[in-house]
Amino acid sequence: MPSRQKQLLFSTSGLLGLCCALTAAVSTGLPLWLRGAVLCRTGAELVNATGAELDQFLGELQYGLFSGHRVKQCGLGGRPSRFSFFPDLLSAIPVGLHVSVIFFCGVVIVFSSVATGFFFFNAFGRPYETLQGPMGLYLWTFISCLCSCLVMILFASEVKLHHLSDRIANFNEVNFVFQTYTEHYDRSFWLFFLVFLLHSLNFLLIRLAGIQFPFQESKEADLSGGAADLMY
Repeated sequence: MPSRQKQLLFSTSGLLGLCCALTAAVSTGLPLWLRGAVLCRTGAELVNATGAELDQFLGELQYGLFSGHRVKQCGLGGRPSRFSFFPDLLSAIPVGLHVSVIFFCGVVIVFSSVATGFFFFNAFGRPYETLQGPMGLYLWTFISCLCSCLVMILFASEVKLHHLSDRIANFNEVNFVFQTYTEHYDRSFWLFFLVFLLHSLNFLLIRLAGIQFPFQESKEADLSGGAADLMY
């Protein structure tokens, strides 16, 4: 492939990597990971509320990885409040899993930035045949793609398996019991899915630039060497 086309492909991949790094950084800090409605089960059971009457006992819940806000409705008006995970909710949430989500978000930001630098380095410089060369492009992109996928899996398991919304809604609540009524992933979660897709696209752009997948050439060399040995 002509060098001009390689520079264009690597520059495009570098811009995509930069967008991934910025998107991951912004998404990590925003409290827009999950949005839902919380039912005051105690109040609804006391008056045997059904149908439209449940609206008087439905509050709101929205949070990210560091903070969020909730509105509790128990038939007497809403009680809005804000909260932060550190240090307010440390006793209520699965801390190890939550910290793992934040850690892998940081890994995505760092390695997306590293991948961006190496894409531009390969486009306009003379890379070494090491981690700065073709192997490095696949390596850094693979790490970023894998970690962005892990962020979504770990956060989804925290929400669904550990019932994070219920833990937050019932934190420091004595008189009422709250239950998650509806919940759906918000913009920051889907932005990480976009980051995953963009890094997957970078894999294709690297291949279009004429760079073989890792270990593909070495395997072909081993096969040719074995055939030559059989000739003797």
